[in-house]
Amino acid sequence: MSRIFLLSGKFLLSRKFSLSGKFLLSRKFSLKHFLWSLAVVLTLTAWSVPAHAAEGFRVGTWKTAQTIAPFFYQDYLPGGAEVLSFTNPADQKTALLAGSLEMCGTTLAHAIHSASQGQPVVLVAALCNKCSALVVAKDGPVKSVADLKGRRIGYVPGTMHEILLREALTRSGLSPDTDVELMRVDFFDMGTALSRGSIDAFLSGEPFPTLAVREGYGRILAYPYYEDSVGTINAGMLTTRENVEKHPERVLELVRAHVKATLFLQKNPDAWLDKAVSFGTERAILDLAAENIELAWLIDENFVERAKALGARMEALKVIDRQPDYDALFDLSFVKKVREELGL
Repeated sequence: MSRIFLLSGKFLLSRKFSLSGKFLLSRKFSLKHFLWSLAVVLTLTAWSVPAHAAEGFRVGTWKTAQTIAPFFYQDYLPGGAEVLSFTNPADQKTALLAGSLEMCGTTLAHAIHSASQGQPVVLVAALCNKCSALVVAKDGPVKSVADLKGRRIGYVPGTMHEILLREALTRSGLSPDTDVELMRVDFFDMGTALSRGSIDAFLSGEPFPTLAVREGYGRILAYPYYEDSVGTINAGMLTTRENVEKHPERVLELVRAHVKATLFLQKNPDAWLDKAVSFGTERAILDLAAENIELAWLIDENFVERAKALGARMEALKVIDRQPDYDALFDLSFVKKVREELGL
């Protein structure tokens, strides 16, 4: 069995190869064909080594200001860390379950969805809180969430932002399915769609809401955080049940590095935002967006209760059809151990 790894960090896939099948185009193949085939198989096999087999660590995340902590792990891990950047949590989770990552970022909504399907994923730390906003046209007629009735709203299905959008609409007496038109729009295209009038609103993560305000075509209508239910929880760090059971010492090292990196970034905002600039967003935008971003590491019983409230909303909104086993989804022991070590 060999794993194909695309260097863009976007997708990993397991696939079987045999010399009697894929690479043998005929029984009369040449020695040249055989050697080429063998070289390909050996190259692919090199990627099949589990992430924990090497001295260093392999971690996945997004290139955003709110999911930046893994890029600083190397300062706190003796063996170093290879950080692979992805564009969405689903691809990271796929790589994690394939054994090509030891830990990765995920939205809590995606983690709950995965666990509800019986996938062996475990949340071991928080990654970020807040980060979301509902945006409308700056000079448009929408003054409240209720004013969105009959209007077009950009969103990305299956994300934390979809859950928050549906929650905001429902709390304002609107049905997400009948009172508004939900339009699938990529995060990177939402600002353009709003400025051109193709949509009337969008809900996304930073820095896109701040960018809309800064460039003069958008206005923040609401921050969809509800303290009586989900609160501000957003994303966390995910590993597998196998890693927790067979390699707990490595999971602990990663969680320790995550906590230390996050604490450093919280105390050194210039280091945080200077690194985030390298991801392609101007510092002036990040300075403003940072007010709506909370880097995080702590998961505790209160965090789990917030996640359960999120899961309940997801089921009520028919995003999932059953609740996951939250005792299996969350493992607080690693964060608890690091807190004791660092006196936090």
